[in-house]
Amino acid sequence: MSIIQNKKAFHDYFIEEKYETGLVLEGWEVKAIRAGRVQLKEAYVIIRNGELYLIGCHVSPLKTASTHINPDPIRTRKLLLHAEQINRLIGKSERAGFTIVPLDLHYKAGRIKLEIGLAKGKKLHDKRESEKQKEWARDKQRIMRAK
Repeated sequence: MSIIQNKKAFHDYFIEEKYETGLVLEGWEVKAIRAGRVQLKEAYVIIRNGELYLIGCHVSPLKTASTHINPDPIRTRKLLLHAEQINRLIGKSERAGFTIVPLDLHYKAGRIKLEIGLAKGKKLHDKRESEKQKEWARDKQRIMRAK
């Protein structure tokens, strides 16, 4: 079940590969994410010391769940992934034009997982072409329903 999707990532990038990662979260963050108070639009993934980190993901704290601590809504969160997958991502992301972007935050077996994607940036004409294809697909559906 999806919590939030990063639709901007699909608009700005071609997604080559997808990986499902775990997140290191604090208790107040889990409660806030379950309440839907999370935003992935400005988030991105970096590689530091052979580990993946999520930066810029905004988790708004709940007033009731975070009374005894000072929550940092945009703190850096570590991503959990197998070492061989991290090495594969490091190798591919160091090539020109590839980056790692968060795509989807969802539940899996009661845990919160993040889907990340190895992406290549779109040019302006690519974005226009993608938009034309989406509009044509919508028009085809309308025509098929009308008949």
